[in-house]
Amino acid sequence: MNFLQELQWRGMLHDATPGIEEVINAGPVTGYIGFDPTAPSMTIGNYVQLMLLTIFQRSGHNPIALMGGATGRIGDPSGKDKERELKSEEELDANLQRQILQVKKFLNFDDGPNKAAIVNNLDFYRNMGILEFLRVVGKTLTVNYMIGKESVQKRLETGISFTEFSYQLLQAYDFQCLYNQHKCILQMGGSDQWGNITSGTEFIRRNLSEKAYAVTTPLLTKADGTKFGKSEQGNIWLDPDMTSPYQFYQFWVNAADADLPKFMRYFTLRSQQEVETMERDLAADPNALKRILAEELTIRVHSEADCRAVEQVSNLLFNQRAGKDDLSALSAQVLTAVAREIPGFAVPREVLAAGVNIVDLLAEHTSICASKGDARRAIQNMAVSVNKEKISAHEAVINHEALLHGRYLMVENGKKNKFMVEVG
Repeated sequence: MNFLQELQWRGMLHDATPGIEEVINAGPVTGYIGFDPTAPSMTIGNYVQLMLLTIFQRSGHNPIALMGGATGRIGDPSGKDKERELKSEEELDANLQRQILQVKKFLNFDDGPNKAAIVNNLDFYRNMGILEFLRVVGKTLTVNYMIGKESVQKRLETGISFTEFSYQLLQAYDFQCLYNQHKCILQMGGSDQWGNITSGTEFIRRNLSEKAYAVTTPLLTKADGTKFGKSEQGNIWLDPDMTSPYQFYQFWVNAADADLPKFMRYFTLRSQQEVETMERDLAADPNALKRILAEELTIRVHSEADCRAVEQVSNLLFNQRAGKDDLSALSAQVLTAVAREIPGFAVPREVLAAGVNIVDLLAEHTSICASKGDARRAIQNMAVSVNKEKISAHEAVINHEALLHGRYLMVENGKKNKFMVEVG
């Protein structure tokens, strides 16, 4: 696999320094991407860069994930129109450890010719005092050079602190340290990082009299111009506790048709021929292609078991033909996943132990119906079901024997209103 050609057909090559093609083709080379631990989880926006490292490694090269234990303490001004709020060192360190675990899921760290590495750039500065930093790092670039970078230019009117202004120096020095310690000659990142990355190549040229290279990807946006990586609920995180596997899967299956070709190229590990064949064969059924991508990514980011559970949840919630047998077949884990995705109510266990009238359950112990009158009318109209069984009489009593896995009742009021009652 040729790395640059792979990026080109995927639409992931935005810019590159001259000479990189000859160096890459002569390979293997070592390259890196930096990640600042500003949140307890990476997002699918960060996953664009993890895909870049993955493709780099699969092309026969050596990837380094540089974790920003130091740069995270400073704040990158790139893409920001105002100063970042600094996070505590304790929070940053905790975030960094969580993100390291995420990175380890996607790259191959086994011994071999293309073994990946994780480096914390705090190690470069841990024992460096301010005077040494100013003499060793600060003397390399002029203020005139640094001000010329787009990330700084955009902030000159609104203001930029010396702290964020110095971020460029840290990122450049990171590259120099990785060059010295790991023979790393390539830095990659999003197109908004071009200025910081080329400052690093300049550091290596001036201080080491050596040649280093840069490659950037386009910033991924949706066809409607909105930012990639968000849903109506907010960011799409890689951590299942912050974005459930179900919500993650649904982000991809609910993607706009116009976004699908770009998403497919950025995130699948299938070959160009496979992708183009699928697009041709499924041209009349984009939803099928979305499900293929959603399945691939959910398995990779979460697990095979999570993906199968998500598919069961989706079938239960969206397939009108799903019945009692489908519900009864679900494991406790899958039912817990269902409970996370639909409205729910907690009911004391003793309520069901003694048996509860369905009208009281709907209107008193939950707010599934606004009143007992509403509950009776819904039952009369055959709109209410418990565990996929229609309730035809308002005298019906629900007891603990109806509980799924001794814990759940699924109650429906109409075709679209689904609720999970959980006893505690």
